[in-house]
Amino acid sequence: MTNTQKTSLTDNMYCLGIESTADDFGVGIARFNGEILANAVEGYVPIEGGIHPREAARHHAEVADKVFCQALTDAKIKPKDLTCISFSMGPGLGPCLRTGATVARALASYLQIPLVGVNHSVAHIEIGKLETGATDPVTLYASGGNTMVTAFESKRYRVFGETLDIALGNCLDVFGRQAGLKNQKGLPLGAAIEQLALKGKNLITLPYVVKGMDLSLSGLLTAATTQLQKEKHPIEDVCYSLQEHAFAMVAEITERALAHTEKKEVLLTGGVAANKRLQTMLKAITEEHDASFNVVPQKFATDNGAMIAWTGTLAYTHGLITPINESYVKLRWRVDKVDVPWIN
Repeated sequence: MTNTQKTSLTDNMYCLGIESTADDFGVGIARFNGEILANAVEGYVPIEGGIHPREAARHHAEVADKVFCQALTDAKIKPKDLTCISFSMGPGLGPCLRTGATVARALASYLQIPLVGVNHSVAHIEIGKLETGATDPVTLYASGGNTMVTAFESKRYRVFGETLDIALGNCLDVFGRQAGLKNQKGLPLGAAIEQLALKGKNLITLPYVVKGMDLSLSGLLTAATTQLQKEKHPIEDVCYSLQEHAFAMVAEITERALAHTEKKEVLLTGGVAANKRLQTMLKAITEEHDASFNVVPQKFATDNGAMIAWTGTLAYTHGLITPINESYVKLRWRVDKVDVPWIN
């Protein structure tokens, strides 16, 4: 088969990906050549507090058909054109994961095409690599549910450092709720904190907890919330100090991993990747090691179906197909337990 024939073949192969690990229900469609054709999403927004898994799952079930149809419309293809269906198998919230898996099984069965279970964390890395052109980076993956530093070694993404308690995005969201901040235009509370932090002038001393290659954020969150309640400092200063401490911690363990692996690329991915201050810190440490800095585009930073679709194509083309009777979700599926045969 010639290269031209191979190219035309992948141009007509499509993977539909379903993302439902937490508050977002997303459906993406990717060509096997790496072109993202659709990335539709509907987010669940709780009336108050954090995510309620069962309510989020109910939301996902209600919007699934709408989001699915929107993705097909955006991609300008029909269900019969799909080559395979991929879905977030884990990690994530049980009720939400099961809703997405049920939709994926139903589609794969009805269309009689293969089903591919995808690791959510691996998908964040792969969409970042696809969109930035990074090939072998040290990755800081920071979101509402995960905070870890990974790099590829010996056929898997290895974890070089991670949070010992809460994730960075969760830390920011909880503080934002405690501060009475509001979501702006569908953006996470971290975005509101970022805007207030830009006006902060005084750095308040807060806990800085790095243990070897791991970090802890719960003490920082408690201390920042306490400072807010004491009302001794403007909220702008508290937001500024919270960001500086938290971001310095993740930047420190990222730099250590970069020095250890001697890789020449750093990738920032996950929902918190949109924060400009975090980007600035990571870019600085990257330049000190003569490496290139890459950040996932904002539209692919938060949870999305496109990253599941793209990772589904990688898995499918390397023989990783999930039988329907084995497509159970994995709530705690660690990134370092996933084989990635598409990387040499």
